[in-house]
Order: sequence, then structure tokens, then C-alpha cells
Amino acid sequence: MSSHGSRASSRITDDDLNALILKLQTLLPQLHQGRNARVSATKVLNETCSYIRRLQKEVDDLSERLSQRPGSMDITSFDAEILRNLLQQ
Repeated sequence: MSSHGSRASSRITDDDLNALILKLQTLLPQLHQGRNARVSATKVLNETCSYIRRLQKEVDDLSERLSQRPGSMDITSFDAEILRNLLQQ
């Protein structure tokens, strides 16, 4: 089997790409307007990046708050580290 043949089978078609963009659009709260509302791929990808950044900031903020209160939650520092790692995944 040639490497050219294996590369050709892994290519994403325009239809595949459009389907993936539509799936992404349905996952974004600010763009979830139903399947009939058409939004450009560029906008979907930009909004996806922004949404991921906001989620990461929330994780960081929650992790920081968690690290500031380990005594009040009656957990060990080891447990706090496990929770922090889980939140960051």
C-alpha cells in the first residue's frame, strides 16, 4: 500500500467539513439558533475559540477559588490537587 493511497483516504471532503461546522455551531450557546440558521465557517471557528477561552478562564477561576479554600472544604492538599487537575482537563 502506497503512502499516497493512505493520504487520499484521510482527506476531509467539503461535505465532511460542512457537517463538522454545523455540529460545532450547535454546541455554541451564542450560535445555537437551530440547524436552519446558516453562519459562516469563519464565524463558527472564531466563536469556538472564544468560547474555549472563556471556559478555560472559568476553570482557572474555579481552580483558584478551590485552592484558596481547602480547609473549609475539609479536603487534603492532595485532594485539592486532584480536583484542580480534573477541572483543568
